[in-house]
Amino acid sequence: MNLATPYLGLQLANPIVVGASPFCDNAAVARQLQDAGASALVMHSLFEEQIEAEQHALARHVEFSAESSAEATSYFPDYAEYQLSPDNYARQLGRLKADLTIPVIASLNGSRPGGWTEHARRLESAGADALELNLYQLATDRLLGGQEIEERMRETVAAVVRSVRIPVAVKLSPFHAAPANFVARLEGAGAAGVVLFNRFYQPDFNLEELEVQPTLKLSDSSELLLRLRWLAIISPQTRGSLAASGGIHAVEDVIKALLAGAHCTQVVSVVLRHGPRVISSLLGGLRRWMEERGYEDVGQLRGALNLSRCPDPAAHERANYIRILQSWRV
Repeated sequence: MNLATPYLGLQLANPIVVGASPFCDNAAVARQLQDAGASALVMHSLFEEQIEAEQHALARHVEFSAESSAEATSYFPDYAEYQLSPDNYARQLGRLKADLTIPVIASLNGSRPGGWTEHARRLESAGADALELNLYQLATDRLLGGQEIEERMRETVAAVVRSVRIPVAVKLSPFHAAPANFVARLEGAGAAGVVLFNRFYQPDFNLEELEVQPTLKLSDSSELLLRLRWLAIISPQTRGSLAASGGIHAVEDVIKALLAGAHCTQVVSVVLRHGPRVISSLLGGLRRWMEERGYEDVGQLRGALNLSRCPDPAAHERANYIRILQSWRV
């Protein structure tokens, strides 16, 4: 049985990839993930703000440009709070490449074009097999329109792609008016694939202190539904690679993502909960499911339930929406 799958021009042993997470900080844990069957490892992100902070650091004090206000910069972590400095990040990437045989994918997180994108060259030089560019931005300025935001993102992708020879994937948020069109524009900018989707960590209110506080909630399988919808819509319309990220917790989730058109699935929360051995369990379940149904190659599953067989996907999606709303009775 062949579980190998192409992703970003790489040939992965199977479709289970460990997504961006703290696992990359510990080489021993990374080896456990590889031994459990992970086909690739995505490092956690270097942030645009972090790289720019290093560029302005003087001793232990971080100075931002005169245009930045003290109040605004106080919201960001202190320089020492980041898990790895840019230099240490590159060194850790080199250590992982020396210890592992699976591909290691570096990650950059930013929202606008700038000098920070040149750091992609350092990651390539450190041995990254590919780069995941996380375009996280929350639009709060009423004067800033969606078209302008997406154009900035496209320019950022183009700048990163021009600076490296390794493949670049773009991790997207689900909050775009026309995701299929945006993916096509990113592909035109040189992106080798997209990851669907970034998770937004929503802040909560502390009623005792009357403060906004960050919260971290691990994903569950219910989050997969949004990914399945857009994988099924986008997969027939793109030549690039597709990864499902968010909501992969059971072998059924892996299978559904493949059927929707994903080349691979990224797991994080399920590994944080159950440890590296859960990857072996997922792969074993995938093999059993395929054997029971006569599949010999994981490629036979890919896109089998996407919308390519539907002459009008928009009508199909709207019909499904109407049917669901009419199904509830009181």
